[in-house]
Amino acid sequence: MIKKWKVLLPQPIVKAGMELLEKSGKFEPVVFSSPDMAEIQKIIGTIDALLVRSGFKVNKDLLDAASRLKVISRVGAGLDNIDVEHARKKGIEVLNVKGANALSVAEHTMSFIFALAKNLFDFDKRVRQGEWDIRYAYRAFEIQGKTLGLVGFGLIGRETARMALGLGMKVLFYDPFVEGEFALSVERVNHLDELLERSDFVCLHVPLNENTVSMIGEKELKKMKPTAFLINVSRGSVVDTDALCRALQEKWIAGAATDVFEKEPPTSNHPLFALDNIIVTPHVAGLTRECSERVAVKAVENLIEAIERIEKEVNS
Repeated sequence: MIKKWKVLLPQPIVKAGMELLEKSGKFEPVVFSSPDMAEIQKIIGTIDALLVRSGFKVNKDLLDAASRLKVISRVGAGLDNIDVEHARKKGIEVLNVKGANALSVAEHTMSFIFALAKNLFDFDKRVRQGEWDIRYAYRAFEIQGKTLGLVGFGLIGRETARMALGLGMKVLFYDPFVEGEFALSVERVNHLDELLERSDFVCLHVPLNENTVSMIGEKELKKMKPTAFLINVSRGSVVDTDALCRALQEKWIAGAATDVFEKEPPTSNHPLFALDNIIVTPHVAGLTRECSERVAVKAVENLIEAIERIEKEVNS
């Protein structure tokens, strides 16, 4: 019987999560200020549990070296940084936090919509450059009455829909994995092409998997209106970056906003950075103060519950 479960945090979590972890009295935390794989490899064989954020890869090699590992608790919803199949083959329980980030990510999506519709970033730059008369270019437009197309209608998509409907937008969604009816006044479409053709804003809220890699490429971007905008707050690899660059350069679409990149952090010469009709943020949609606390606390609660189940089984 293990008196203290040794839990590795390759990256720190917020104070409330750490306090709960320590208060439980079950754990011996090992915290890194940032992932140091050489040091982690030295100790991984002594680790009983992992608390991981999105920036840390739990691959097959690491799992094979983690001979004592029983539980991986993801501080977030996405599991694309964890080799879940191999973990489960080894009898390692993999847990994540569902829904806790929905409000923050939906708000970030709506912030992108406002910034694109009101041309905020370009106006800011022009005013700083002394171009006051840019106000007569009439580049901003109203959101009310515009059509929002949601690709993916999970908790984040539904929260985004709720906000958009409150602003008087029309909302479509495409999600072949969602069934049933919804209280929200939204329209389901059965084909992605229809959503792309009808929407003024196309927002991506899908997980990264074999079905969603590069789901938005040249063909899909050319289906969109030339006045439309693409917003990605899911994963960078959902969009073909080369195709998006061409779409923005050649004005297939009016603009875009992305919180995510295929490789994070992106290099300083990333091709999207040279374009003035895209807004970029550093994968922060779910990193509000409130959301970070909710997610960290829930991830620790998940870990505690899993360890208590294991202890019960051992003692039974």
